[in-house]
Amino acid sequence: MKIIVTRYWFEFDSNQIKDLPPGLPLGCGVTAYDYNDAISILRQSVFKGQEIPELKNKKENIDIRTLDQRHVIPNMKDPTLRGVWFPLGYEDERN
Repeated sequence: MKIIVTRYWFEFDSNQIKDLPPGLPLGCGVTAYDYNDAISILRQSVFKGQEIPELKNKKENIDIRTLDQRHVIPNMKDPTLRGVWFPLGYEDERN
């Protein structure tokens, strides 16, 4: 049985919080089973159980070719696997 996952790209309202975790001013890429799973991964892996800042933008099924070619593309994990793929450094259980 093939498990379907979706790529999400989140951008945060940097005016809402003083300091975004490292790498997040550009945005955050997450692959998940659905939107709620993506939010759960963000909360656990990136924000370590803290409240997620207000989203400025959310893109479902993001075409990674549209992302920053100089900063995002060369610095991301495999976006076909469940978990945080950008920015690097947010380890999670990718399955």
